[in-house]
Amino acid sequence: MAKLTVSFRLVCLLMLATMPAIAAYAGSSNIVSVPTLGVQGEGLPGVLNYILVQLDHVASQGGPTIQFNEVNLGGGSRVGEEWKEGARRAVRAVLHAVGDSGHDWMITIKNRSATSLTDGMSASAAVAVAIMAAHRGGVLRSDVVLSGQITPDGRLDVVGGLPVKIEAAANAHYRAIIVPLDQVLTADWISSTDVASRRRVQLIQAGTLDEAYHAMTVR
Repeated sequence: MAKLTVSFRLVCLLMLATMPAIAAYAGSSNIVSVPTLGVQGEGLPGVLNYILVQLDHVASQGGPTIQFNEVNLGGGSRVGEEWKEGARRAVRAVLHAVGDSGHDWMITIKNRSATSLTDGMSASAAVAVAIMAAHRGGVLRSDVVLSGQITPDGRLDVVGGLPVKIEAAANAHYRAIIVPLDQVLTADWISSTDVASRRRVQLIQAGTLDEAYHAMTVR
């Protein structure tokens, strides 16, 4: 676990080194890192990615502004259009949940992956939790990871490839995964619970962004 923590901190420091500077601040900058799970393709193992979210309150009043940092630094940081749309939905969901217009928000998002390109929306709920933590000053638990799509009104929607994602989480020493409440309706739910039981990973069900946030943060 110590090796994993050191590696994770190194990844975060490398990612911070490439986050773009912002000229005009109206307040302090809050940065939150969050792990996410992905799939590489049919028959391939799952992967663990890290996402860094930076929330700034800026002098400009035309927000929320979202920018994606895709500068590579010894690994993959490029994200596809579907991934970016998921991040935009995450921002809308957070603003809906906290009752803020986000007019002075600037959100910078950087993905860090072992693969050259990451796409899909299964990381969008984790991005939403990270943005909310940055806004509220929350601290994320180090033993929990989240896989789920977020809707603009803050509901968690199902994802694919959960069995291999559970394997990836277990290999990285995560002991719990937050999954959408409706994940039980998917075709691979039984195999997911079998893998979770075998790898001793707890599946925590959440239906909304607020539920996911409380399950993933230190209280």
